[in-house]
Amino acid sequence: MSMKTRLSWWVYLVIGLGIFGYQWWSQRPTHQPDFQFDGPAIVIHGGAGVITRENMTPAMETLVRTSLERVLDSGYAALARGESRMDVVVRVLGMLESDSLFNAGIGAVVTAEGQAELDASVMDGETKQAGAVAGLQHILHPAALAHEVMMHSDHVFLVGAGAEAFAQERGMGLVPNDTFLTHRRHAQYAAWAEQHKRGTVGVVVRDAQGHLAAGTSTGGMMGKRWGRVGDVPVLGAGTYADDAGAAISCTGHGEYFIREAVAYQVNAQMIWGQKNLAEAAHYTLFEVLNADAGQGGLIGLDAEGHAVMTFNSPGMYRGAKGVEVSSKTGVPTRYVGIYGE
Repeated sequence: MSMKTRLSWWVYLVIGLGIFGYQWWSQRPTHQPDFQFDGPAIVIHGGAGVITRENMTPAMETLVRTSLERVLDSGYAALARGESRMDVVVRVLGMLESDSLFNAGIGAVVTAEGQAELDASVMDGETKQAGAVAGLQHILHPAALAHEVMMHSDHVFLVGAGAEAFAQERGMGLVPNDTFLTHRRHAQYAAWAEQHKRGTVGVVVRDAQGHLAAGTSTGGMMGKRWGRVGDVPVLGAGTYADDAGAAISCTGHGEYFIREAVAYQVNAQMIWGQKNLAEAAHYTLFEVLNADAGQGGLIGLDAEGHAVMTFNSPGMYRGAKGVEVSSKTGVPTRYVGIYGE
């Protein structure tokens, strides 16, 4: 073989390796899931926003962590003993709605008129059945009513007085609006223009068969007016579940999440954009939205047990529990986070 032939062969080899390396590099996963679970798994959030150590007292941090741990333990135990995924979604959201630490149910923020108005939605990833409610003023557990809409009506989305009339037909009682108003929220309302609080609670689950479900509940935006409704009860914006993609629950500035159909967009990026869950979540929050226009976060689970808790805000109350695929003991991992690091 002549020197010229050998040189040509090496040139082609280098070019070929370069092309292969570029293709591998360009197609590599750029973002990885926070966890991959084997079997039942649960991920929750309690809202995202300006959550930093500087504005969080140690006592409040302990309360939040303890609450998230308690909810994770209850939800995971229910999944592990075989309760249906939708029942677990409703159970978990009910616990968070009953905890005044969060902006949902008891402890919800108030409108410009000083009233609590509550929204919620739930969705099943296997059947695509879903239920949503908005503008509730007298329903203790909005997520439970959303599930009733899903299971016992011909509709998907009920609003206000009509939703509450349906609730009474289903045997759910009404409560006074001041049930939801804690002393802390009254103080916020007195200076709501300075607060601009936003937030939700949400859950995504994977059952033992790999089927998914999601749900979200909120009191909405502090000082909202004119019957404003955010992303939470809008399926595809604040909540979405599809076994072929992922179960997603969002939290943040709802107007932006509605415009970009964030929960559905993550699924679309996975199904048609060939992204994994972590890539799709990061792309949607940091490329489609960003911290200045659409601050917030989301949690997600896919059918393979990949879990994400992604946010573009300084912090997000969040947690996850399940047996990791890498576990040698089969003991579930429980994680709770608050800040951005």
